[in-house]
Amino acid sequence: MTVNIPLVRPDAFDGWDGSPAAAREMQKQLAGKVVLEDDFGLLRLIAGVDVGFEEGGNMTRAAVVLLDAESLAPVAQALERIPTRMPYIPGLLSFRELPAVLQALESLGQTPDLIFSDGHGIAHPRGLGIAAHLGVITGLPTIGVAKKILTGHHAPLGERRGDQVDLLDKGGKAIGTVLRSKDKVRPLIISPGNRVSLATAPELVMRYVTRYRLPEPTRLADRLASRRDEKRVGPQQAMDIE
Repeated sequence: MTVNIPLVRPDAFDGWDGSPAAAREMQKQLAGKVVLEDDFGLLRLIAGVDVGFEEGGNMTRAAVVLLDAESLAPVAQALERIPTRMPYIPGLLSFRELPAVLQALESLGQTPDLIFSDGHGIAHPRGLGIAAHLGVITGLPTIGVAKKILTGHHAPLGERRGDQVDLLDKGGKAIGTVLRSKDKVRPLIISPGNRVSLATAPELVMRYVTRYRLPEPTRLADRLASRRDEKRVGPQQAMDIE
């Protein structure tokens, strides 16, 4: 069944004048709206989102893949390209990438029960990485799956699949999990974005890790966003990634 995704509120970026200072202030305000409790039902459809850039960074390329949550069978995908609206500024990635991501999610035509986003959730200097920003403005459950630490520190991590330690902020508060998804590979930085708890986020990531380092939703979105498959696809075109 196709459902219209309850995406962007009309005021999603209202109050932002385009300046970094205003963006940081908006992050602080939206961070207070993040829900760090498990607030999702049966997972039927899961999505992965990732973003790449073309034309020397002038074009933003957002990819969304939708998978069956049980079989991981491809259900749909969407790819949207829009002119890049903001230069790269550390800590403000969501303002650069979210416009294209939101457009791709709307083009998907179906509502995922959970979104895995390439990037951080609350493991961010102001508590609002792209996964958290996405979750707050859509109201959907989200998890950030990042490849490196943006902020925080952690104890030594074991080398085996499933080993994990808390990622802590300066005050010693847990803001995420450093997770070894495969034996002896570089760890992932997992943090809830919205409507998922700190404890559950890494469990859900590991549920969807197969033989690769990344969980399937973000792995497939990364392939599409980075053009590794060299497929020029349109919204809602049937997936054939593997």
